[in-house]
Amino acid sequence: MIDTSRRNHPIDLRSDTVTRPTPAMRNAMAEAEVGDDVFGDDPTVHRLQEVAAEVLGKEAALFLPSGTQSNLCALLSHCERGDEYIVGQTAHTYKLEAGGAAVLGSIQPQPLDFLPDGTLDLDQVAANIKPDDPHFAKTRLLCLENTQNGKVLPMKYLARARDFADQHGLSLHLDGARIFNASVKLDVPVTQISCYFDSVSVCMSKGLCAPVGSVLCGSKQLIGAAHRWRKMLGGGMRQAGVLAAAGILAITEQVKHLQQDHDNALMLAHSLIGLDPLDIDHDGIHTNMIFARVEEGTLPELMREMRERGVLIHGFANNLRLVTHHDFKQEQIARVVNAFKDSLSAL
Repeated sequence: MIDTSRRNHPIDLRSDTVTRPTPAMRNAMAEAEVGDDVFGDDPTVHRLQEVAAEVLGKEAALFLPSGTQSNLCALLSHCERGDEYIVGQTAHTYKLEAGGAAVLGSIQPQPLDFLPDGTLDLDQVAANIKPDDPHFAKTRLLCLENTQNGKVLPMKYLARARDFADQHGLSLHLDGARIFNASVKLDVPVTQISCYFDSVSVCMSKGLCAPVGSVLCGSKQLIGAAHRWRKMLGGGMRQAGVLAAAGILAITEQVKHLQQDHDNALMLAHSLIGLDPLDIDHDGIHTNMIFARVEEGTLPELMREMRERGVLIHGFANNLRLVTHHDFKQEQIARVVNAFKDSLSAL
């Protein structure tokens, strides 16, 4: 029998963007000192940007409403009209940001397939760098993503990518929406990852519980250019300190809780192994994401059955992604497993 009361309080595993602000964040937001940030008068926004720059080891940082806008401002600041950036075929900056760089910046993407570990083959990147010829766009930028589908890029690869970019005269941008998950997994300070990149975008509402916002970190010159692009894109905000207050806690306090999310993902995956026809990619679990394959054509129905049992899941085609986060607790694992058992039996 389906417990319909659970529909009102579902367990949400669709993404780590579904977290609510913590009580400490709500208090900080209520008490935040604010000003008009378009005039540069919001002290809490200034503080967030100073903290983000310090934490990521960069000269400056800029608070933006979203990760999409943060990545776009980075691309627009690195590249000019008619330039090109090389990027992963399924990377967020290429596939999931509505083509903003091409539409708004006249920047051509050159997508390449990711390797299984989430890296780009640097030999293949080299083969796709355009020669200095008027027939071609100018290759200016290499974009990487860490984590990539929850997978952490190896530190040795980051060093090779930096050397590669320098050798070929490219800038290097990191979509580091979940860079803190990577640093926790590798057990290294986040600066040991960010130091290889000219710019890093960090999302504070993915796993870190902030309600809104990303920070773009880089040199003072790049952040100055990004500030102008932010204004042009409509990202200037007024009393934004209310949001920035939550962001400060996101990157200083909530990072401490990410290991629990990683542990819960492993425990949940172990508990789901053996549930036919759910095929868990156990080796692909580096952080807080679990990927699984289901029988062709069954995912929409599985999502409906799980929703009826009070668990929200999400996926595309035959691929299911489960994401653990601060609002998902270890004691909820058994409920999720039982919901899968009952839902799979009902298909």
